[in-house]
This record gives sequence, structure tokens and C-alpha cells, in this order.
Amino acid sequence: MQRIIWLIRLLIPYWPRILLALFLSVFTVTSHIGLMAASAYLLARAALHPPILDLMVTIVGVRFFGLSRAVFRYLERYLSHDVTFRVLSRIRVTFYEQIEPLAPARLSHFRSADLLSRIVGDVETQQNFYLRVFAPPLVAFLVLLGYGIFLARFDVRFSYILAAGFLMAGLLLPWLIKILGQGIATRIISLKAELNTQVADGLLGMTELLSYNQVRKHLHKIEQTNDRIIEHERKLMKLSALSSSLIGLIANLGMLSVLVLGILLVEAGRLKGVDLGMLALGTFSSFEAISPLALLPHYCEQNLAAADRLLELIENKQELNDNGNLLPQGDNLDLRFQDVSFRYDPAEPWVLKDLAFAIPKGSKTAIVGPSGVGKTSIINLVLRFWEPEKGKIFLAEHSLPEYDLERLRDLFAVVSQQTYLFNATIKENLLLAKPSATDQELIEAAQQAQLHEFILSLPQGYDSYVGEGGLKLSGGQRQRLAIARVLLKNAPIIILDEAFAGLDSITEGEVQREVFHLLEGRTIILVTHDILGLENMDEILLLGNGRVIEQGTHTELLQFGGVYNELWKRARFIS
Repeated sequence: MQRIIWLIRLLIPYWPRILLALFLSVFTVTSHIGLMAASAYLLARAALHPPILDLMVTIVGVRFFGLSRAVFRYLERYLSHDVTFRVLSRIRVTFYEQIEPLAPARLSHFRSADLLSRIVGDVETQQNFYLRVFAPPLVAFLVLLGYGIFLARFDVRFSYILAAGFLMAGLLLPWLIKILGQGIATRIISLKAELNTQVADGLLGMTELLSYNQVRKHLHKIEQTNDRIIEHERKLMKLSALSSSLIGLIANLGMLSVLVLGILLVEAGRLKGVDLGMLALGTFSSFEAISPLALLPHYCEQNLAAADRLLELIENKQELNDNGNLLPQGDNLDLRFQDVSFRYDPAEPWVLKDLAFAIPKGSKTAIVGPSGVGKTSIINLVLRFWEPEKGKIFLAEHSLPEYDLERLRDLFAVVSQQTYLFNATIKENLLLAKPSATDQELIEAAQQAQLHEFILSLPQGYDSYVGEGGLKLSGGQRQRLAIARVLLKNAPIIILDEAFAGLDSITEGEVQREVFHLLEGRTIILVTHDILGLENMDEILLLGNGRVIEQGTHTELLQFGGVYNELWKRARFIS
């Protein structure tokens, strides 16, 4: 029920257009009924050879209904599809607005291809909600009401026949189709999502598939999924053919019943003979309103299944406390962790446990340790992608939730190990950090990141496209571009999360020294598993089991002779 309410709520802003489209649909069916009924009445009257003037009204009626049916049909299709596309647009915008605050932390367990399938495929499925689920029952009811009242003027039993036919075609037949096609729509939605995911994975991982000679195997998986979709859609088409045949049968039975009753009434002198064909063909034509209802359960099931997948992303979400209104002050940007404990799931062990340390403004702090000890989790908490389960994180004298979230994040610039670049030009990717930057500022940032010469070597320079995810660039070039973005943003707190991992050892040292020199005076948080090259850090935090197990400068930790000293010796021996 919640899914239906959610979908109907999206229609409410467009209720004037929806109401007009519904009435145009009713007028279209009514014009069809009028055309058939008036034509039958004209033929019956003409067979009696009356004066031509007696037929003029009926002739005009036939012309009117013939033209109005086409006009109303065009307007109805135009308006109903306009409403549909407006609703789809609203769903896309609403859905994005609701999932954007969840990124990146709360979407991390979804595959990117699956997210794309939901945002594109499942949203697109909602186009059937108004056209094939919401509108047809209302149109059928209004046609039944209107034409039923018209038939009752001749004999109320005609209305009973019409109502019985509508009940059979509009309720019993869809119920039968629903039983025969139980679960087909849900399986089709699920399989299409799986197919979209497989195709997207294949495109994104084409390099790996080619390298390991797995293209045929992956293609076979896609073909198998596609064959299963075709199999289910073939079943659906058979049900559609069955429903069309049964609706035709019910419509003909309704017409025959009206005809038989009409003959009896004509013999009894209670009905004019010229009205007989009009009533019979009018009844037959009225079933145009009921024909879309046969597959309504299928489309309803399809819409609900797609809505489930959409709502799965935005329901039961853990909202961040975004009610802070304090503005950070540039003269006091000390970071402090106070007994912070954190885990990604209550059923999982603690990632961080009673973590406490401080990072003074303008200092260079390294957070080191092997993979899985919680280094990146600290960054996620600082950027408020996640909230600590226990303890608090302070910036100056206030905890992070007290600050305005957008202004808080403006203080940070991040270079991660997996830098994402949009399929745009180098210039456009740089402008993400500072949209108002001039060309000279872009060039200076690229020069500082030692990327300018490479960019100039490209045929289109800064207007060269980098490909999806920066595919046209090497790992080192992508990292340099990310570093250039950080330099361009000019934020007071810089987070380097394995930022130099894609560079060779010589270039890594050169770029690191250059970056530290350029960022002199700003707070630098270096997250790395590499023990070497930390001699110039003001403080080193060595993590283990979610805690700081050793803390101090490089020299102090070596003199201490603990875990850091052992790791440093081992790293020097390996290198």
C-alpha cells in the first residue's frame, strides 16, 4: 500500500492535467460509441426511405463523432503522455534528491551497475503507472456510468447486461490473467535489472575480461539472462493474446444479449426497431474502455516491483544530523577525536574503539597501519559520511554535527586512492574544485601537480576528454589530476588518502615533497600503509585494532623501538 501511495503522491501536482486527460479518454470512447451507434441508426432509418431532411441530424452526428473521435484521441494521447513524462521527470529528480545524501557511505554495498539499473530502468518502468494502471479503471467506470444511464432510458435491463459484461471483462478476466501470470512481471523486472548490471559490468570491466580471456564466458551469462527474459515475455504475450480474445468474446456476448433482449422488446412494442442496431453496436463499442484492464494486474505488479527496488534505497535510511548552523572559523581548525567508537553494522565488530587523538591546525599528521585497521573510516567520520556510534569529533570547540554540513565540507579537500574522473575534458574535471577558476589558475594548479607538460602534449590540451573514469589516463596521471584539483580548491585541511599510490617511487617522493611545500601552513592528514617517507611529518599515528597503538614523530617512534620501528626496518629491507 505504501508503494501505491508513494506513486499516487507523485501524480498529485499534475492533477489538473490528469483530470483533463481522463475526460479526454472518456470523450474518445464516447465518440467511438456515438460513431457506431449513430451509423447503425442512420442505416436503419435510411432503409425506411424517409425524407432526406429527416436524416440530416443523424448524418451530422456521424460526421461529428467521426471527427471528434480522432481529435479527442490525439489530445488524449498528447496530454496523457505529457503527464507521464512529467511524472517520470519528477520521479528522477525526487529519487536523486533522496539518494544523494546517502552517498557515498550508505550506498557502498550496492554495485554501481545495479544503482544505474534502478535509476534508469526502474524509473522508466513507472511510465506504465498512469497510462496502464491508474487511468484505465477510472475511464472504464465513467464510460459504464454514462452509457449505462443512456441504455436505462430504453430499458434498465440493457444497463444490467452492460454492467455484467464490464464486471466480467474488467474484474473476472484480470483476476484470471493475474493467476495465470503470477510473478511474471516481478521476474521480468528482476531479470532486466540483472541484465543491465551484467552489461554495465562488462563494459566497465572490458579491459579485465579481455586480459583474462573471459569475454565469451561473460557474453554467455548475458545471453542466458536475455533468453530467460524472452521466455517470460513470451508467456506474457500469450496471456495478452488470451485476454484480447476473451474480451472480444465478452463484447460479442454483450452485444448479442442486447440484441436478443432488444428483439423481444421490439416484438412487444416497447422498443422501436430502428433503435435495435444502435443499442447493440453501441454496447459492443463501449468495451473499448474495458480492454486495457485485462493486463492491469501485470503492469501493476511490474510497477510495484520496480517501486520496491527504488524505495529500498531510500527507506529506513540513517539520516545525518544536518541541523547544524555554526560556521567554521578560519583561525581555529584543530581536529580532536574524543573516545570515538565506530562500526559499519551493529552485528559487526568495532572498526574503531575508544579512539582519541588531536590534529592541530597547520600540522602534518600521518595515519598509518595495514589495510583494515580503520584509516579510511577515520576520514569518513571527519567528512561526516558516517556518524560515530560513541564519542564525538570536535573541530575547534564544537562537535562536527553543530556545524553547517556544506560549509564544513568546504574546509576539506581530498585525494583518494581511487580518484573518480568524469567522462569530460581535463578542464571540466579541474573546474569541479573551483567552478569560477580562470585558465591561468588551472594552468598553475596543473604545473604544481607536474601535469601541465603532459596536458600540452595532448592534441586538444586542456579540452582533451579523459574517458569514463579517466580511462584514457594512467593511474599516476589520474592522481596528479586529483592533486591539481586539491591545489585549485585551496582548502585549509587537506586529506591525502593513499594519494601517491599510483606513482612510481621516484616520482612519488618528488610529488609528495612538492605538494607538502605548496600546502605549507595548511593542515595535512596523510593516510597511508607505507611506512617510508614519513620523516617530515609532525606526528605519526600508528593504528592497530581500531586504536592508536603508537604516536609521535618519526624519530621518537624509532627510538621507542616498538611496532613502528619493526615495520620501518622491514619496509627498508624490502625496498
